[in-house]
Amino acid sequence: MGILFRNGTIRRGPHEPDAHALLVTDGRITAFDETAVRLAGDDVETVDLDGGFVMASFGDGHAHPLQGGLESQGPQVRTETIAEAVAAVKRYADEHPELPWIFGGSYDSSLAESGLFDARWLDEAVSDRPVVLRAWDYHTVWVNSKALELAGIDATTPDPVLGEIPHRDDGTPLGTLREWGAVDLVMNVAPERPIEQRIEAIGVASDYYLSRGVTWVQDAWVEPLDVDTYVEAASRDLLTMRFNLALYADPRMFAQQLQQMIAARERVAAVGNPLLTANTVKFFADGVVENETGALLEPYCSGLHRHGMQVWGSGTALADAVRAVDAAGFQIHIHAIGDAAVRQALDAIEGAIAANGPRDRRPVIAHAQLVDPADLRRFAELGVIACMQPLWAQLDALMTVLTVPRLGQERADRQYQMRSILDSGAVLSHGSDWPVSSGDPREGMAVAATRQTEDGDPQGGWTPHELLTVDETLHSYSTCVALQAFGDRAEVPWGVIAPGASADLVHLARDPRRASGADLPHNAVRATYLRGIREFSAHE
Repeated sequence: MGILFRNGTIRRGPHEPDAHALLVTDGRITAFDETAVRLAGDDVETVDLDGGFVMASFGDGHAHPLQGGLESQGPQVRTETIAEAVAAVKRYADEHPELPWIFGGSYDSSLAESGLFDARWLDEAVSDRPVVLRAWDYHTVWVNSKALELAGIDATTPDPVLGEIPHRDDGTPLGTLREWGAVDLVMNVAPERPIEQRIEAIGVASDYYLSRGVTWVQDAWVEPLDVDTYVEAASRDLLTMRFNLALYADPRMFAQQLQQMIAARERVAAVGNPLLTANTVKFFADGVVENETGALLEPYCSGLHRHGMQVWGSGTALADAVRAVDAAGFQIHIHAIGDAAVRQALDAIEGAIAANGPRDRRPVIAHAQLVDPADLRRFAELGVIACMQPLWAQLDALMTVLTVPRLGQERADRQYQMRSILDSGAVLSHGSDWPVSSGDPREGMAVAATRQTEDGDPQGGWTPHELLTVDETLHSYSTCVALQAFGDRAEVPWGVIAPGASADLVHLARDPRRASGADLPHNAVRATYLRGIREFSAHE
């Protein structure tokens, strides 16, 4: 069975001429233009593009799809005021009296001064059951008093390793918990979400992504229960898109983790579902600037945490762990926000290369929010892929209320140097960090090409010397994410439009290269194809 796409524009790549017809046979790209029309048989389905645009489907180089799917099952607290978030929790609690715990996300941290939220505000909505809400950075939670009580957190509880418990003036815990060392105090006493609910969450996430033209996602924080969930879904043949799992490396227990990671990789491979792999290990080098846990070379302007938090410490622990994981054949994926964390991540990767010798390893540094000028060239030199989130490169409330005051103007204006990274010769892939922020590539594309808010501020774009062209960001969202995923080395290569490649395609209503930045988010996704199968259609 084949498909003939015609009457539109086919983007073949940045160095290839566009085509105007495309033939897909048995899930693979076969031919273009006149050859495609000539080879099309009588049983070929013809798709009239109606002047639309086809390209290799989008990918998401760094996200949390399982978390995003689970978030949709709880109260929706991405609101414009704290009162609206509290009201949403109350409505949800009233509608679900059977739930012993209430989980939700992901609230806007900029709504409260310094991102500090009080448990007593949630107590007004629910006081008899624990409530746990993730902030939009997913490094912070807001809980009610019942959750603090069940976790045993009181005025005498010290800050845990890799975490912080803010307090009120009277010494009692406020209700905001920062970073996973503190978050785990609550989550360790919370019940696990049932496996069927978690499998349903993968389906919700898949539907979300496919409707936005995305067919591969890097799940960038996977723990053992998550592996169970993905394996079960894959075993039941329930996956409708590609996932790669990045197994979370925890410095508190890494000595026991490596063999478990190897076993998890083998277990995923044994399922034999080509849509699921587990070839990556995820490290956190630091936290986030909004919490002042992002690791900086120079102190924060407010000085609350001075230089921030190095998750693996300032010694050799991160480098040692990266070297061991690299020796086991895993791809390295390091969260690094601050310039000190980026340098530490680059140093660790450089050490692994020196120790383990050359191979096609494609290490990833995710976010790279602030990179010291001396380190920009090292991405290309070391073959490090910079997976950056273009949607964050704008002067929104998160930036103006929480980030800029902490960094100061000079450092703030050196954030998200996507053009500089690309011009250095490094591979620049794009990710969303969904559900931290929107997983829609069209929205990220608009910011990458304008560096403006949706209201068009500032005129000319923030730090306009870092702008990308629309074609460059299309490339980063498709082929470069596929390179990060080793899609070119798959049994059937994907991520490109070339003869023999898997027909992983997105059909847009219009050519985005001819649209204004403001119009990019509104370019309708008409259909998404995976291996030549239409997994999403706007008409169904």
